[in-house]
Amino acid sequence: MVDHRVWDRRNVLRFGALVAGTGAAGLLLPGTASAAPRVYGCAEWGARAPSDQLVTLGHRANRILVHHIASANSTDYSREHAFQVARNDQADHMDNNGWSDTGQHFTVSRGGYALEGRHGSLDALRSGQRMIRAAHCPGQNDNAIGIENEGTYTSVVPPKAQWDALVALCAYLCAQYGIPTAEIKGHRDFYNTECPGEKLYAKLPELRKAVGAALG
Repeated sequence: MVDHRVWDRRNVLRFGALVAGTGAAGLLLPGTASAAPRVYGCAEWGARAPSDQLVTLGHRANRILVHHIASANSTDYSREHAFQVARNDQADHMDNNGWSDTGQHFTVSRGGYALEGRHGSLDALRSGQRMIRAAHCPGQNDNAIGIENEGTYTSVVPPKAQWDALVALCAYLCAQYGIPTAEIKGHRDFYNTECPGEKLYAKLPELRKAVGAALG
């Protein structure tokens, strides 16, 4: 059975090739572009409207920054929980940080659901030619795609479903924007923070390798 958290057959490949597989390990056929993962848009998870007009930048992203939300490591892996995580994160960013919208472009739940964060990020990604100005890291908001991962990864690693979804999303981002896998970085690489947690940060070389394998 196709896992719709990972696959969306209506937009499965940038260059129109067919993909067979049911998870991140079967993401690509040799020599093809990366498959488009199933990403739930803002309207699907019930996002609030931005408080101010967001800025669309007419250039490609050149980097991915991996974050963790520093939230509880929930064992509720449902889609409904993932949607609530996205709503909570947006509320925190807008109400406590004073931002116009969710700070990052995308969020990955512990259950392996990928969600759009800042409004417009998914359409911009699909275009491969533009990005939305974000608020996830000072000095990187005009060029780096931010991915928040539900949970806290200072002493534990992400669950497999979350990891697989992160690999799939990063592979698609790299394919769409032409981002080298070497430019998959952690928040702490550009800001004085523990984010994305010691354990997840230590897995970034493995993430780059897995994304490179997915890209063929």
